[in-house]
Amino acid sequence: MALSQDIVPNTVQLGGTAKDVTAGKVAHGLMGITHFRVPTISDEDAFEAIKTGVDALPPGVKMFLSSAEFYGPKLSTANVELLARFYERYPAYADKTFLSVKGGLKPGALHPDSSPENLRRSVDLINATLRGTKKLDLFAPARVDPNVPVEESTKTLVEFVEEGKFDHIGLSECSAKTLRRANAVHPIAVAEIEVSLWSYEEETKKVLATAEELGIAIAAYSPLGHGFLTGTIRSSDDLDNGDVRKRFPRFKDENIKHNIAIVDAIKAIAERKQITPAQLCIAWVGSLGPQVMPLPGSSNKTRTLENIAAADIKLSQDDLTEIAAVLARHEVRGNRLTGDSAFLWG
Repeated sequence: MALSQDIVPNTVQLGGTAKDVTAGKVAHGLMGITHFRVPTISDEDAFEAIKTGVDALPPGVKMFLSSAEFYGPKLSTANVELLARFYERYPAYADKTFLSVKGGLKPGALHPDSSPENLRRSVDLINATLRGTKKLDLFAPARVDPNVPVEESTKTLVEFVEEGKFDHIGLSECSAKTLRRANAVHPIAVAEIEVSLWSYEEETKKVLATAEELGIAIAAYSPLGHGFLTGTIRSSDDLDNGDVRKRFPRFKDENIKHNIAIVDAIKAIAERKQITPAQLCIAWVGSLGPQVMPLPGSSNKTRTLENIAAADIKLSQDDLTEIAAVLARHEVRGNRLTGDSAFLWG
């Protein structure tokens, strides 16, 4: 059951129980506003980065916002706290946005824990931090817990929906098989996975195909390859010492030296089309299906508008063929993430 864009151009119909929700084709990831950032940017700048994107959408179309319980320094709730202040300042924007928040990790650790007790703790903490300024639209376990069958964790989340804690259920970094298993228990509205020109694995393709078949929207995070595909990172020296990307294998100098060929080739295509490399990357991810929402991050309003404008870019078959040839010529080196296997295709 493919999702439709017939209602308004450049939009996505969310899936599952959220199938009546029309969201902008390009979503907004909020992690970079607060995660690993000390000091944080001002509320005014952060609010403008969010508000500008919402204002750019047609009436009735919601901006899909992606946050997490742990998107703050030392895995704190700083991101959700900022959202509470945003909705407190701009209450009308609660109905103009679709808020997805991930959680379900062990407190203070990047390890999944989908036990009923921890999922309840996580959801309750998110709602308490929002302080009633905005109903939580969707909750998703940040990673699939290998110790808890996804059928059981989904049943737990269904109970929370019935209790009114949030409205829709999502998954994150899930395999195609896991997505199908969870959806058999309760319709999944959105699955959040990494998709980009250097993160387009066989499992990625399987998840995209399964989501389209089942009528599930995809929030495709890191469509810019954690910033690498923009061409602004030519060596590890371009990253601050505390930058988490320094721990990612693909950002090791030997891999950057190899992978930069992809960036240079993409940049040449973008220049011919008179768009930015970032916009080309976002447009390419969006071209992967009507159910796919590219989910770039932004902490300033100028970048937000640049990202959203990519929804208007239509890639021709010649463009797509040329990009496919680039990917075929240049194999990506380095794993996309560090950490245990639970963080990759649960």
